[in-house]
Amino acid sequence: MDYIGIIGRLLLLVNLFIASQAFISDNKDEYQVWLTTGDGSKKLHREAPCRRTSHSNGYSVWVDRSKRRQFIEGFGASLTNAAAYVIYHSPNRHTIMRDLFGKGVNDLGVSFLRLVMGASDFQGVSPYTYDDLANKYGRDFDLNHFNIHKDHAFVIPILKEAKSINPDIRILATPWTAPAWMKTSHNLFGGDLNGGWHYLHAYAKFFVRFIKAYQAEGIHIDYLSLQNEPLLSRNDYPTMVINVNLMKTFIRDHVGPQFQQNNIKTKLLIYDHNWSESWYPEQLLSDNSVKKYVSGVAWHGYEGRHDVPGAFHQRHPDIGMYFTEISGGGWDTNFASVLTWYTRIIFIGQTLNWAKAVDLWNLALDDHHGPKVGVGGCKDCRGVITVSNGWYTKNIEYYAMGHFSRFVRPGAVRLQTNTFGWDDLQSVAFVNTDGQTVIVVQNPSSSRSASFSLDLDAKHYQYHNLPPRSVVTFVK
Repeated sequence: MDYIGIIGRLLLLVNLFIASQAFISDNKDEYQVWLTTGDGSKKLHREAPCRRTSHSNGYSVWVDRSKRRQFIEGFGASLTNAAAYVIYHSPNRHTIMRDLFGKGVNDLGVSFLRLVMGASDFQGVSPYTYDDLANKYGRDFDLNHFNIHKDHAFVIPILKEAKSINPDIRILATPWTAPAWMKTSHNLFGGDLNGGWHYLHAYAKFFVRFIKAYQAEGIHIDYLSLQNEPLLSRNDYPTMVINVNLMKTFIRDHVGPQFQQNNIKTKLLIYDHNWSESWYPEQLLSDNSVKKYVSGVAWHGYEGRHDVPGAFHQRHPDIGMYFTEISGGGWDTNFASVLTWYTRIIFIGQTLNWAKAVDLWNLALDDHHGPKVGVGGCKDCRGVITVSNGWYTKNIEYYAMGHFSRFVRPGAVRLQTNTFGWDDLQSVAFVNTDGQTVIVVQNPSSSRSASFSLDLDAKHYQYHNLPPRSVVTFVK
């Protein structure tokens, strides 16, 4: 027997096995990569893996796993009446829903949904609330006419389908107006909430009834914001003012106690308005009898500095920060410009400023920027998707969000990263509950590509030439 030949073959097999194990090990020590370029030629495109190297070149994006920041509760947009309407009536509804709410590598992965309670400026049907009276000057303090029947037409079916696709989705409910009979204007369009005790008590009961009615449908309302943009009153679409002192009274004496009495676990968010008027939530939280009922502050991005929530967090570290509305539209259709703004200011910017969730405005609209009600509000807003002609288009907002919502799951924790100049690299990092690390890096420069290394766990992972105004997500 040729023992030497047999031994030689065995040694060869051992060496091949060792080499294959080393190859597998090397392949595991890499980040999967998804890229969207400013010129639009690549959109959440799967790239070659980013592998470990012995040296680094360019910027150093370091991540410190020992410094864990806020928990992340999700990314998404608003389910307005209009958004629910256009999705529900599309012949490709189920494909759209799977794309938006699925957890697959090619789905958007929406995990935080802001539900408009009835009326807003974006409507598929006439504006309504859950206790409308034929006589707007009448009264219904016992809420005998309360019902959510109109939501059954298409809002609740869309929510149920979303939850069937992603059972872990979180829902924030927000009204634009109380019923007309509860307002000083007796009109859904503009005016103030009536500050009389019976009106406030009835309106608090209104929220309790709403949460219970949705629970009976199998839909848990995780968060409630008591009023969208409480400083805004317009007579051309549904809006309502609740001044800060009245809001204090409403929370302290009515909503908070009624939620406790009814064992409502829904968390209260306050403000839901622009970065520019942070005095409003500041005054609410200055009253501890109000603050004890409050879980977070909701912010919009239409006016003010984007870093206001970060400064606010430093003063109130026990209160959560939530970013709940911004819209793209016809005022900027340049792919690179919109992608850069959304990733730098909203998705990276807000999570770095302690946002636990980031939501955009309309999840979907038609190709006429609607459907809308009246002549007020945004005339050329753009949804995350546009539904038209039996199909749908993924807009720039879809891809900006997708760099986060596809990969960062609810329960993830933001990790500390370093920062560079305003026109240099922007980055943020997270670790999911399963230990998976997600790092998003953006190059805001309009003219320069950027090379950089990911530096963490005493290792370097080199990435070459991120194009101008582009964003890349790394997952390992």
